[in-house]
Amino acid sequence: MKFRTGLLLGTAFLAGIAAGPQIAHFSGPWNGEITSHALAESLAKDSDSPAENYRLLSLFGHVLEQVKANYVDPVSNRDLIVNALNGMLSGLDPHSSYMTEKQYADLQTRTKGEFGGLGLEIHGEDNHIRVVSPIDDTPAARAGIKPGDYIVAIDGKNIDGLPQDEAVERMRGKPDTKITLTIIREKTPKPITVTMTRAIIHIQVIRSALYDTIGYIRVSEFNEETGPGLEAAFRKLKDQSHGKLAGLVLDLRSDPGGLLNQAIEVSSDFIRNGQIVSTRARHSQESQRWDAHGADITGGLPMVVLINGGSASASEIVAGALQDHQRAILVGEKSFGKGSVQTILPIPGNGALRLTTARYYTPSGRSIQGLGIVPDVAVRETREDPGYSIREADLAHIIKNQGGNTAKPPARTDMPVMATSIPDQPPANWPSFDPTKPATDFQLQQGLKIVRAMADHPVAAQAMLHTAPRND
Repeated sequence: MKFRTGLLLGTAFLAGIAAGPQIAHFSGPWNGEITSHALAESLAKDSDSPAENYRLLSLFGHVLEQVKANYVDPVSNRDLIVNALNGMLSGLDPHSSYMTEKQYADLQTRTKGEFGGLGLEIHGEDNHIRVVSPIDDTPAARAGIKPGDYIVAIDGKNIDGLPQDEAVERMRGKPDTKITLTIIREKTPKPITVTMTRAIIHIQVIRSALYDTIGYIRVSEFNEETGPGLEAAFRKLKDQSHGKLAGLVLDLRSDPGGLLNQAIEVSSDFIRNGQIVSTRARHSQESQRWDAHGADITGGLPMVVLINGGSASASEIVAGALQDHQRAILVGEKSFGKGSVQTILPIPGNGALRLTTARYYTPSGRSIQGLGIVPDVAVRETREDPGYSIREADLAHIIKNQGGNTAKPPARTDMPVMATSIPDQPPANWPSFDPTKPATDFQLQQGLKIVRAMADHPVAAQAMLHTAPRND
């Protein structure tokens, strides 16, 4: 992937990406003659005239010099400028940011599927650090950290108010070293302390399993390995079923997104014709549309897609395309609601900008920005859990939802009758969820029932459901 024009759709900064101060030195002009009153007036004006730009740059230079001269501790120009860049971009929307050279290099490594850290997608929210999603089979996931958890301390030291990149830097470290996080969880009266061992994270983006004649493919995120990995997993399922595959469950739950081109490739694997997604940028000549490439690798098998509040951006593109084309029935909970696209703009020798440059729209013209995708069949994961507690609409400075023709997908005509009888939450005696025991996954079980009904196949023996998904 070429990062000069690379488009990203991930929801959050990844715990484990380093923040190193690498930026060109800058000093704003300041002649000492602009009064405080004049500076206040310049902020109040909305003008891009050269004179006004000069006044604002003079203000910036004045503040820089005042901080340098009077702050309680010595501070470098480099730190001040990096902080200013971060503030400039984060004040626009939650997904724009400045990356130092080290952060940029780590991002490039991560999109290739391997990086160092704990395996946490996090987001800064009101000076707090909140978990968006743990990544499958990482120290964070194995430790039981959940979406919506607040990280309040690292190794016993409070991090409230700490910038997100600094919190990430503290969570990084050499593999095989210990780290302790203190987290606050909704409806849990006391803080939870979790000790983990740092590791090199190998993102296993594709997992698969065969439940009788129904295939299951789990996509944990969209990096450069996702499209090829999914196609290989489907071929393996066909071989395992001896050509008798009757349906497919695509699991996008807690998938935070990733690369736009991979979302398009995955969608095109299941949709023969028509639009997959379109983007609308500030300048109309930069808007784009992508269509299916004319092949469905499944040959039209019945499909269910599992989503929840952690399904974001790239995974929402796939879910939205399959829903709009009525290619799959969506089961689970409303998705995250990130309908924007970020472009990586390298700054040679000084890192890169991650800048929101477009909104995306589903094939029917919907913008899901701040709204999310509503499943066709609503099914909660547990009785106690109120659902994913942080979504795009909860973040500060989100971009507006605009340009979409409707917030609802086209009316469905392909729902099996039994779908109306699917319960919206597990029964009281449902066992606690164990990722190694698919029979405890209530949303998955309902999805399998619906696929079987669509394929007109009887329910498989329960023993088949105790096979955990395999790596592919």
